[in-house]
Amino acid sequence: MRLDWTCAIISPEKVSSGKGETGVLAYVFWHWPSEGVEARHYERDLISFHETLAEAEPEGFRGSSTYRIEGAPWVGPGSRGYEDWYLLDGSSALDPLNEVAVSGKRKSPHDRVAGASAVGGAGGLYGFGSGEPAAVGSGLATWLTKQRGTSYGEFYARIEPWTNAPQTSLWRRQLVLGPTPEFCVLGRAGSEFPADLSPVAVERTPLWPVA
Repeated sequence: MRLDWTCAIISPEKVSSGKGETGVLAYVFWHWPSEGVEARHYERDLISFHETLAEAEPEGFRGSSTYRIEGAPWVGPGSRGYEDWYLLDGSSALDPLNEVAVSGKRKSPHDRVAGASAVGGAGGLYGFGSGEPAAVGSGLATWLTKQRGTSYGEFYARIEPWTNAPQTSLWRRQLVLGPTPEFCVLGRAGSEFPADLSPVAVERTPLWPVA
């Protein structure tokens, strides 16, 4: 897939704030610049890409956002890099997004970021589970792993105190495209998750859009 280095915060008007919305997918990608590439140049081109993508509005595309992150062991040196979210109405929106990303005004900034990215990167396709989809813009993402022998019903019930919190959403991996955990809770729930869920807390600084 050509969109192998990007994702973002969604425009509020495109996302329902109601709980229980289903069918929303997020293509998430983690990437980092090659050695010697200046972060300010990398970020400038990354932001330019997301700006031009928002103007294009491909079919089924709800919006994108991109973050500077720390604490993700699956990204580059020092567990630091960038995390991009693309929200979609469903898997059928992947093809239009893929084509639009490398055409027209998007092609130049896309190619500059792709050329400056280090070899590697990790991606994943996640489905919205519960909460508020707009919470994708949260400054904290906590990645969780369900223990073997625990049913999904038991797992969901156990994390309800966190996922029922305001401005929080739960996402579950749909396709294994990289080393990232199965579940992601976006939002600051106010307390730490149990250690047996192997929580990985990733701090996110939004680059685009900026609230």
